[in-house]
Amino acid sequence: MTIYFVDGLFMEKEEVTISIDDRGYYFGDGVYEVMKVYDGELFTSVEHLSRLFQSAAKIKMTIPYTETQLVDIAKELVKVNSIKTGHVYIQVTRGAAPRQHHFCEPATTPIVTAYAIQNPRPESKLQQGVGIKSVEDVRWLRCDIKSLNLLGNVLAKEEAHENGCFEALLHRGETVTEGSSSNMFGVKDGTVYSHPADTLILNGITRQVVLDLCKDNGIPVKEIAFTLEEAFEMDEFFLTSTTSEVMPVTTIDNRPVGTGVPGPITLTLQQAFISKIPLSVAGDK
Repeated sequence: MTIYFVDGLFMEKEEVTISIDDRGYYFGDGVYEVMKVYDGELFTSVEHLSRLFQSAAKIKMTIPYTETQLVDIAKELVKVNSIKTGHVYIQVTRGAAPRQHHFCEPATTPIVTAYAIQNPRPESKLQQGVGIKSVEDVRWLRCDIKSLNLLGNVLAKEEAHENGCFEALLHRGETVTEGSSSNMFGVKDGTVYSHPADTLILNGITRQVVLDLCKDNGIPVKEIAFTLEEAFEMDEFFLTSTTSEVMPVTTIDNRPVGTGVPGPITLTLQQAFISKIPLSVAGDK
């Protein structure tokens, strides 16, 4: 039995209903967050929920709960669903109204839905690394908003999947931006490179954690755009996300990165990240 939170109520999954007039269904008119759970505890929940409210503000939507209330809801979902290692998904849509493109008057009441599921750490991939495929970035120009409009991301991920790759390496022309559901990092001559946190990428929470870890470990960082050709020439490459943590990338378009195995800076950051999560989980690696 899985318990969901829907519009103020906790209920079994089979009881959940969403109006066909929900603007999230019609337009993708909403925002969302995914928070990791380690050893039954939320990880970086404050940062995730702060970004949720920022995304909502950018699309002129008011969330009918406080950040503290959403934390309590997430914790209850973790508890009632007995989640040890997994994640909590929270989504907010603008609400139900007759289909029209502009906002309704009077304003609709946003609808909050959430659930928690088991999702183990991808340990073998974290140890061995993964392959990624370059895909042209055709998404809109406000990727800083974590919105429900993900068709461009979905198509990129599918192209990567069809080619046997873990993730898509998105690029606008020659400029690398991010992944379809991750942030991308290159390492060259001991320096970590990442696209700046502007409107062309989502400033990932794990990305922010990793940049802090670079500072803590004396690893130089340059938040500047780099090209696809420069990506091929990196000594190391890795991606980050809530569910992928610090994931080594060993091939890009079937071309080996560096020596073709996870590199020393990637492994240093990976271990530094693991040190921040509960020891009972870190000890499983």
